[in-house]
Amino acid sequence: MPRLHCPAPLSPGLLLALPAGAARHVQVLRLQPGDALTLFNGEGGEWAATVERMGRSEVEVRVDAHQAVEREAARAVHLALGMPANERMDWLVEKAAELGVASLQPLLAERSVLRLKGERAEKKQAHWQAVAVAACEQCGRNRVPPLHAPQDLLAWLRALPAAAGAGETRLLLSLRSGAAPLAQAVPAAGPVRFLSGPEGGLAPQEEEAALAQGFVPVSLGARTLRAETAPLAALAALTLAA
Repeated sequence: MPRLHCPAPLSPGLLLALPAGAARHVQVLRLQPGDALTLFNGEGGEWAATVERMGRSEVEVRVDAHQAVEREAARAVHLALGMPANERMDWLVEKAAELGVASLQPLLAERSVLRLKGERAEKKQAHWQAVAVAACEQCGRNRVPPLHAPQDLLAWLRALPAAAGAGETRLLLSLRSGAAPLAQAVPAAGPVRFLSGPEGGLAPQEEEAALAQGFVPVSLGARTLRAETAPLAALAALTLAA
């Protein structure tokens, strides 16, 4: 059954014109009046719905029963990452949403290949958020992870609250000697903020700034993973095992 994100107040019996993106999706699927679909608005659970009317560009649905079902990971994992270049970031956002990421923070690091600012950064943010929405529609999530605006890594670190009062575990993917295996550094429960660098990794001063903000260096093993692979490997280990 098709699942569509509909960011609007929903209630039983409501007749609703779907937002443009969701309406296009229904038209592409060639649904007809009487066909069933599922809606979710990100506020919890999902709603059964029925197509009532198909216009040239508008689709009207009737909202039916609410189902209080959630498919979120038991542990909230917030990824902060140096943006990989080209389509790799799209792929990373899609797979992170499927794996249950709680939020995504793109960062501009010293060694970043992808450089974004101004209107281009805003367009990329909107595009990546749409990628996350589509992934949630496909995988069954009812809550869409926020895709924050790209920021300078050092500025983002300076703006973080003190580690002592943050109520989270902060982990930094690092190749430095003595970095603990990920499994040994993660507590049994509680949110995690995971920082991973771009192609080429973090510069020494960036890594030191992260350590000063309470990030603990961790390793994913003997192999060096790509910038788009490493955060997903960590995310899978943290969400699928929790």
